[in-house]
Amino acid sequence: MTPRSAQAIKNLQAICDEHLAGRYDLDVIDIYQQPVLTKGEQIIAAPTLIKRLPLPMRRLVGDMSNRERVLLGLDLVSVPPKD
Repeated sequence: MTPRSAQAIKNLQAICDEHLAGRYDLDVIDIYQQPVLTKGEQIIAAPTLIKRLPLPMRRLVGDMSNRERVLLGLDLVSVPPKD
């Protein structure tokens, strides 16, 4: 567990607790302990968040500190219309 991964988990849990309280499952997998999953899930960077449902599936990479980007990636906010 690297500091960046630990921060990503903390940031993601805070976002999910605020916006999805009681309505999400978060599975944390250590790719160093289960390296075979990196190929099956096509993980090329860590930390990586894979949002499976609701569709479409999305992948977010990094420490999840950009709250707006994470909310957008999880479909919790919509893109503001451009003028």
